[in-house]
Amino acid sequence: MDPEESYAFEAELWLYSAAKASWHFVTVPEDISHRIRFLAGRTNGFGSIRVRACIGESRWSTSLFPDKATGCYFLPLKADVRRARAIAAGDRISVELTIG
Repeated sequence: MDPEESYAFEAELWLYSAAKASWHFVTVPEDISHRIRFLAGRTNGFGSIRVRACIGESRWSTSLFPDKATGCYFLPLKADVRRARAIAAGDRISVELTIG
């Protein structure tokens, strides 16, 4: 995979709650997820892929996680980013991802 492969998309932020933990995610669109999977080659634990993410002025390194049910990747959004961008579950946001 080209180490600087980049993608931009809009998606809704959603909340997953399990037991005592709550996690916020954005689902990477199906067409982009398929391209990433096709080009990714070797993945990390749980099939994750390292990325650099950008929402507005917030930039951070994280991983995408595959969802077997949908075939898409999930991008986790940590609390610091959500607070800095004043976003919450249900908001539609613009995301940029750089693979590698």
